[in-house]
Amino acid sequence: MKFISGLGLALSMALGFALGAAAQPLALGSGTYYLAPKAGDKPPPRANNRTESMQRQAAPTNQWYSSMMFAAKPEPLFAHPLTVKATPAGFEMALASKEIVPTERRDVEVHYPHRDPIVFSPLAFEIEPAKLARISDWAIDISMARGGDELLATVSHASPYVYFRLSRGDMRLRLPVAAERVDSGGDARVLVLNLKGKAYAVFGPTGARFEPVSPTEWTLRMPAGSGYFSAAALPDTQAATVQLFSRHAYVFVKDTQASWRYDQAASKVHTTYKLSTQVMEGSDNGPLIGLYPHHWFRNAAVADKLGPAFDSIRGKIRLLAAAEFKTELTYQGFVPHWPGLKEGPRLEQLADLLKADVRKRRELIPGRENNDNWRTSIYWQGKGLTRATQLAAVAEQQGDLESRDQLLRLVKERMEFFFSGPRKSYFHLNKELGTVVSYPDEFFAVEQMNDHHFHYGYWIRAAAEVALRDPAWIAPDKWGGMVEMLIADIATTRRGAADFPYLRNFDTFEGHSWASGLGDGGFGNNQESSSEALNAWAGLILWGEVTGNRELRDLGIYLYTTEANAIHHYWFDVHGLVFPPEYKDVEVSMVFGGKYAHNTWWTDEPRQIKGINLLPMAPFSTYLGLDPEYVKRNVGTLPEDSKKYIARGKNYNDFPKDGWQDIFAKYQALADPAAALASWDRFGSVELGETRTHTLHWMLSLQAMGRPDFTVTADTPLYAVFRRTDGKRSYLAFNATKTPLQVRFSDGQQLTVAPGALARLP
Repeated sequence: MKFISGLGLALSMALGFALGAAAQPLALGSGTYYLAPKAGDKPPPRANNRTESMQRQAAPTNQWYSSMMFAAKPEPLFAHPLTVKATPAGFEMALASKEIVPTERRDVEVHYPHRDPIVFSPLAFEIEPAKLARISDWAIDISMARGGDELLATVSHASPYVYFRLSRGDMRLRLPVAAERVDSGGDARVLVLNLKGKAYAVFGPTGARFEPVSPTEWTLRMPAGSGYFSAAALPDTQAATVQLFSRHAYVFVKDTQASWRYDQAASKVHTTYKLSTQVMEGSDNGPLIGLYPHHWFRNAAVADKLGPAFDSIRGKIRLLAAAEFKTELTYQGFVPHWPGLKEGPRLEQLADLLKADVRKRRELIPGRENNDNWRTSIYWQGKGLTRATQLAAVAEQQGDLESRDQLLRLVKERMEFFFSGPRKSYFHLNKELGTVVSYPDEFFAVEQMNDHHFHYGYWIRAAAEVALRDPAWIAPDKWGGMVEMLIADIATTRRGAADFPYLRNFDTFEGHSWASGLGDGGFGNNQESSSEALNAWAGLILWGEVTGNRELRDLGIYLYTTEANAIHHYWFDVHGLVFPPEYKDVEVSMVFGGKYAHNTWWTDEPRQIKGINLLPMAPFSTYLGLDPEYVKRNVGTLPEDSKKYIARGKNYNDFPKDGWQDIFAKYQALADPAAALASWDRFGSVELGETRTHTLHWMLSLQAMGRPDFTVTADTPLYAVFRRTDGKRSYLAFNATKTPLQVRFSDGQQLTVAPGALARLP
């Protein structure tokens, strides 16, 4: 697929510019961006560890392998089940295993560190620092070269193999400790080792010899003209396992690609994962690949084809002998906002809250530039935009159009100010790295390329909300081009382009996003706020619908559906396939390549630990209600978690003891609206992306409509279905087009929706 941005010719020409003044501004419609940072602002980092061919395309930041490009010292990459590390001494490969690490929080973290590797190094030449040489959707080539000589390693997600190519000479294998050699079934090409209870195999070309040098060193003697071999971790050393791995060891992976299709009529997302390979010798037995739980769980297409499995940080990685497999997921849908409430005992309270919040509307979004106000960054501005647009939607649905218009004017004013680029609040288009960054820098979004999907997602969704009411505002000669520049930064689907990388934050094989731009650290890349990632993909869906860009809309649906599925596995483990019995917390708040933890980057206060994977709570957040019993269990741990926090000598001086109570009430309402309403204090704390009005409207709506019903789908992207305890359903659909829309639900119900309107049945 190819994403064609509405940014059009203006941005394309800008990317081919000749630089003028240091911070030269360029107009894009009514907006402005800069070709260099302003005085005193630092540019994005340089991705120096790339081959010449890789430097001709935008740097693929925010991926599981991104540290390859940036790290001054080698760092491990977590491919699962393998960990690898390209060092001056050679290429390290290890099978990661579980370590349970107690913490000061009186819980545990689960680690799968890079430890006790086998080190592969050429004997005929010295290697220079490794460079990223090639990428595809879930495989990379790492080049360790000097002059005309090269050791090239291909590593891919969930594969037990590393594929090596060697320009000349023999290879040295160094072990961390002495290992036991295991019978390879009489195949002289194969060396099988039992190393500290873990099984490994090296597969040389025909004519290769393995010579022991010492208890911790072997030499692989390579026959002339055969500069290739592979190495793998094995799930065990049984003869059948060794034979299985030997059959596939000479089919090298060259390219990987995930393609998707949104079936609107069935509300399904079909994804095809395909590998291209090269047979180095022997028969083409196809590759042996690994599937994560989100690939194989409830997937009838592969159920009877799976082989042995590896334990991993993501649960069982199960092996499949195939060059292609498919998944099918249901897109559950959402609507931009929920309908107005016409009856009920708390309508007067809702009206009072709305008046109060509208009166304080200029406090909803941090004010115009104030160098002493740390909330002038794009992230905090974005959260304010969410507060204002969600409040505007409630006002609209409750019939208060004057308040809606006041709020939308405020939203446009704030966005136009930032998009105009005055003083310290502005966007910089960086050609060298291939990105657009915003200033003032916060959360290292510039310095380390962090969180672009989090930050820009708020703006994209807010802009779409404005466009639903005022499409002229996003015209190319107005503000639409600036929004599409942000979209291009996180959602370009042109592989190998020079302007922006392919799906910057999204890991197509792990099925979720990564937040760190550099991906560095001893445990690889990470993502904390999975819910803010879903906010971004919901923004793409809305923007695609309102602009008529179906390709972008379908991309958003693919990202939203795929990542929601991964979140249920790897953040919440609702299916019980991932967390080991030693891990007692009900959710993970921080997912790394090689560990997970119940913590945050800024605090270990339990309400924020839990809430960071819930906010912002908006109509797209219904995915969080997939398992109502899990929701109750999750919220139910808060009192005990807070007691433990206080027992450790902590306090709530810097954070309200009822902090984010509105977020938890809204989350709880997805499972039990009555209990949520009883728990919420209208005079209590308010999270910085929320309002009291929207919180109450949310809970009262769920009380009236019931919990999200995921058993019914519709043939339009903007829909939602709810079901009350008495079995009665409510059907919602939104029509972003200019013509009437007939919506068909999978249970036979139909709904006619007027242009630009939300409809409800009954």
